Amino acid sequence: MIYAGILAGGTGKRMGYVDTPKQFLDLGGKPLIIHTLEKFLLNARFEKIYVGVVKDWITHTEDIIMKYIGGNGRICVCEGGRDRNGTIMNIIRRIEESYGLRDEDIIVTHDAVRPLLSHRIIEDNIDAALSCGACDTIIPATDTIVHSLDAEYLEEIPDRKKIYQGQTPQSFNINLIKKCFSNLSESDKKVLTDACKICVLQGIKVKVVLGEVYNIKITTPYDLKVANAILKEDLSE
Repeated sequence: MIYAGILAGGTGKRMGYVDTPKQFLDLGGKPLIIHTLEKFLLNARFEKIYVGVVKDWITHTEDIIMKYIGGNGRICVCEGGRDRNGTIMNIIRRIEESYGLRDEDIIVTHDAVRPLLSHRIIEDNIDAALSCGACDTIIPATDTIVHSLDAEYLEEIPDRKKIYQGQTPQSFNINLIKKCFSNLSESDKKVLTDACKICVLQGIKVKVVLGEVYNIKITTPYDLKVANAILKEDLSE
């Protein structure tokens, strides 16, 4: 089976809002997370779409889904974890409890606050996860990246041709990512925030899928303005 895991466990501190997590802020007349969910609902290959949110916001999430999407048996809202990897593992736990796990099952994980991804990116993630077991969505870095150990002096300037920016989705064979995560030490689990690095540390090759510049993560008020501008442009075409 093919599952989606929408990661909505953040609180949005960098947005400057203290009362509303960023995934629930308005974008073009509806919450950010609704835009994201709609993209996944358009893909019939997903059997279930799980949404992992902070416990205190589960009811609110269910309410806005009902308001903007309506009753949909493919969507399941569940409690997220302490961090993104914890949220992924909580979703996998729910999947296993409800349906069990088969060797071919995959999960496409995506940030709730990346609402502008394309159908092509989703399809490429599904295909790569099915064939390779793990994949990451990336775009070439356009700026020169510098490495500094102390934020005072440059340590290294890597070759930009070999540097990419990570996006989501990140997609995995469920049994594979579950096994890799269980092999991590507790200290590693606390500091690792990227799901693909879980596989890399276990020696698993991670396939790359080309993302898109528009697939931005909305983290700051500026990002929200940019997303609104992109959305208006898309709607006018």
